[in-house]
Amino acid sequence: MTNPVNPTTTEAWKKLEQIAPAFSPDLRKWFEDDPQRAEKLTFDAADLRVDLSKNLLTDEVLQALTELADQVGLRERMEAMFGGEHINITEDRAVLHTALRLPKDAELEVDGQNVVEDVHGELEKIYAFANKVRSGEWVGITGKPIETVVNIGIGGSDLGPVMAYEALKPYAKDGLTARYISNIDPTDAGEKTKDLDPETTLVIVASKTFTTLETLTNARVVREWLLNGLEKAGALEGKSREEAVRKHFVAVSTALEKVEAFGIDPNNAFGFWDWVGGRYSVDSAVGTSLAVVLGPEAFDDFLSGFHAMDEHFKTQPWEANVPALMGLLNVWYTNFLDAHTHAVLPYSQYLHRFPAYLQQLTMESNGKTVTWDGQSVDYHTGEVFWGEPGTNGQHAFYQLIHQGTRLIPADFIAFANPAWPIQDGDADMHELFLGNFFAQTKALAFGKTADEVRAEGTAEAIVPARVFKGNKPTTSIMAPALTPSVLGQLIALYEHITFVQGIVWGIDSFDQWGVELGKVLAIELTPAVAGDREVLDKQDPSTQSLISYYLEKRDK
Repeated sequence: MTNPVNPTTTEAWKKLEQIAPAFSPDLRKWFEDDPQRAEKLTFDAADLRVDLSKNLLTDEVLQALTELADQVGLRERMEAMFGGEHINITEDRAVLHTALRLPKDAELEVDGQNVVEDVHGELEKIYAFANKVRSGEWVGITGKPIETVVNIGIGGSDLGPVMAYEALKPYAKDGLTARYISNIDPTDAGEKTKDLDPETTLVIVASKTFTTLETLTNARVVREWLLNGLEKAGALEGKSREEAVRKHFVAVSTALEKVEAFGIDPNNAFGFWDWVGGRYSVDSAVGTSLAVVLGPEAFDDFLSGFHAMDEHFKTQPWEANVPALMGLLNVWYTNFLDAHTHAVLPYSQYLHRFPAYLQQLTMESNGKTVTWDGQSVDYHTGEVFWGEPGTNGQHAFYQLIHQGTRLIPADFIAFANPAWPIQDGDADMHELFLGNFFAQTKALAFGKTADEVRAEGTAEAIVPARVFKGNKPTTSIMAPALTPSVLGQLIALYEHITFVQGIVWGIDSFDQWGVELGKVLAIELTPAVAGDREVLDKQDPSTQSLISYYLEKRDK
């Protein structure tokens, strides 16, 4: 892997620096002057229709951005990723989440490993297990079929699966549901298990190393809940606790010795590889809960969606390459127009966890201050991603997007066909819903002038408060329906957007050392929280004071 190109030294970056100070967007005028603007800036990527025309983008800016892609070596680095080169520099690893969705007849060997064969071998094992649970062949210790799958994980072992499960609930098998436990706050495990029947519960413990503090703590707590519940119900008469664990627990892990020590049969452990980062792992064995509840066919469709977007990213020129264009636009907004945050606004209640998923994908990936060869950056990297589903967000934070002083680029996501085609009398609720989707991007782009406000008969004194300046950038993403394939396409789209930004900034988007310090300190501090005075005395005054308050107020 070659050293990164400092983007600020490129001719394209310098050109963008020259454009930005005098840049005065006027979307109304741009659309009037170019009736073909929407057509020219709307693209199809797999099943997604992506309209970039309401972005703050001119031909001059677009040309400079695509030149920037070439001058930082985006194409070469993209090929290096897809080819299995070790582009995760600090951990000396390949980055091959794209291999998780390669078709069976593809060929890719990395570090002497037949990646495609390995991936499909593990998939077949997962699918066989899923079919056993779904058919009722796999039963609990008392012979009852499984009704609830409880996935225990955190970070990438939770955010992806729970987001995808919520998004694809219409595809879940009748009588089979999933729950997800991640937080070490005992409330999470307590609430998620309080109304479950241990006899019909299957637990998936997802931790590659089987050492993650939160996951293993929750796994032990849920194991005790399950075993105690079975004992109280008399379900363990003539049976052992060890046998019950093996019937009710499986793992997503490669640490087979630790899995077995926990009590799980290593034959029921599903693995993935070092070249799969946690936040890129929902389409690996980490998605086992999805394969079980949604079914292997739906999961296969999910994977095909990822692959379709991968192929688009690999093959399209920058001028028609949706992930590349969206990533480059984000660089334009962040580094030249002083945008700090990015809103993702799905007009689909099923995607209510999608912004949270993207927070890890984008901010854990690109929240870096050094390049991949260890040099400090002297330009901004990363964006704060956030959002909520429409129309809820309209009644909460859209005011800031419309009339606030900050520039907040926003991605709007919607689907032509709803999962629930419900009527309110003669009115189609989905049409009312999408009316809001279309109206918001129009209002953000074109605003409302003072003359237009006056024409409505508004009192002059309050005219300024009712003016909308417009020129607020949005991207509209639509698809026929929210299917497993379309969800895979959406996830892969943002994976590649994140990659593009990381390459422009010259950072390693695939490590996350910033996550580690807090974990280490938590382990060091826990004895003080338990009352160890010697450890407490070694802490800074603020931490000492806070822990002392906790010890004073905690009921014993």
